[in-house]
Amino acid sequence: MAERNFSAVGFFSRNSLLCLFTITSILFVLSWLSVLRSTGRPRFIDRSLLPNSKPFDVSDNSNQESQNPIDIEPSIENEEKEPEEENCRKCSSNYPILKVFMYDLPAEFHFGLLNWTPEGESVWPDIRTKIPAYPGGLNLQHSIEYWLTLDLLSSEFPGFQNAHTAIRVHNSSEADVVFVPFFSSLSYNHFIKMRHRRNGKNNRNNQLQDKLVKFLNAQVEWNLSEGRDHIIMAHHPNSMLDARMKLSSSMFILSDFGRYPPHVANVGKDVIAPYKHVIKGFINDTSDFDSRLTLLYFQGAIYRKDGGFIRHELYYLLRDEKDVHFAFGNTQGDGINKASIGMHSSKFCLNIAGDTPSSNRLFDAIASHCVPVIISDEIELPYEDVLDYSEFCIFVRTSDSLKEKFLINLIRSIKKDEWTRMWRRLKEVENHFEFQYPSKEGDAVQMIWQAIVRKVPSIRLKLHRSRRFTRTSVGRERVKTSMQMPKIFW
Repeated sequence: MAERNFSAVGFFSRNSLLCLFTITSILFVLSWLSVLRSTGRPRFIDRSLLPNSKPFDVSDNSNQESQNPIDIEPSIENEEKEPEEENCRKCSSNYPILKVFMYDLPAEFHFGLLNWTPEGESVWPDIRTKIPAYPGGLNLQHSIEYWLTLDLLSSEFPGFQNAHTAIRVHNSSEADVVFVPFFSSLSYNHFIKMRHRRNGKNNRNNQLQDKLVKFLNAQVEWNLSEGRDHIIMAHHPNSMLDARMKLSSSMFILSDFGRYPPHVANVGKDVIAPYKHVIKGFINDTSDFDSRLTLLYFQGAIYRKDGGFIRHELYYLLRDEKDVHFAFGNTQGDGINKASIGMHSSKFCLNIAGDTPSSNRLFDAIASHCVPVIISDEIELPYEDVLDYSEFCIFVRTSDSLKEKFLINLIRSIKKDEWTRMWRRLKEVENHFEFQYPSKEGDAVQMIWQAIVRKVPSIRLKLHRSRRFTRTSVGRERVKTSMQMPKIFW
């Protein structure tokens, strides 16, 4: 009887152990499945738990309509991809919407410089009926202020929103950045360059800069961020000359950093924008390596100051080379038309540093599908974080270019197949350097806005760090004097 009871107890014990082991194994497997699923891509994010991240609050609208009243264009994954989209995916329409608050500055700062007179209380022209014309010639090369302002104004029109990376908002608390619509390059060209610095320091250009500084310092938006989230356009190297130091906390849109100290302007906080090309674009370009008879082309000012000394050095090295056009030229008379013909019929076009590291010659070459040869060690290039210029440009160090036969031998070593690849890439990217109104997807206007979008996280970081001690800022001097630092701190 005892043996039977002992056997029964053993049987139940073995079954209990087996059952416990099975349950434990199942729980172990389920727990691992849960861990693996949690490390995979999240299927849902509760955005209400996230801080206010305005440029990045775009929901996936591939399967449903956006809740935002501004419709976001559908993903390019559902469309046939063009070569341009394949090679520059970050230049696509999938960018988040940038919300921009624009000051209603008096017309004297913007369209009033184009001889437009306000009607009624509005400081802005009704661009749906008539757009004030921008001066031609070399004025156009620094006209980004004009195109960006037009784009912001039109972002409020029905039917235009889908083409915009940036939209205007009228409540500054909703904005990602604050736009200052001062046509500073036009002001410089109009009041200084064209009038030969008349009246010295007391000229209209300087007066407008002084008024702008006073206006901004009086604005709540400027004081809240100390100007860090403000966008100021100063594309001409000599524009904003008097005000740039006072407004250096803001984001500048520039052509290069040649005339700015690093603490005032740098690639970390500012945006480099392209020049508007002056020569004619090459529409329906069917040329090829053999039909472009000029090997290397340069036409412009040869004797320059600052870093431009290299131009006359290269002139003496290249002037007798076969198939090389290196000559003095300007925009007077038929100069622009001759330059267009010359670039359209050349394989390579020189872009050499002048008074500043950059010039519109690079963008003239891109519009001509003439492979740029860049000789400018300090040049900064637009959207270089998303565009690989080595795919369609040749870069040569200044020191190497001045070596006997170095440059011409390098150019002659580039054969038809390699040149053709670069020529095709130029045709793919040329739209990114085209200014136009209305703006179109991927053009220069949208690319500049997208470059600003990529700066917004950095702006936010600086703003958030600056607010760390706002609670103790009152009586800060008292706290400083009462607190003693440990001796080992220093």
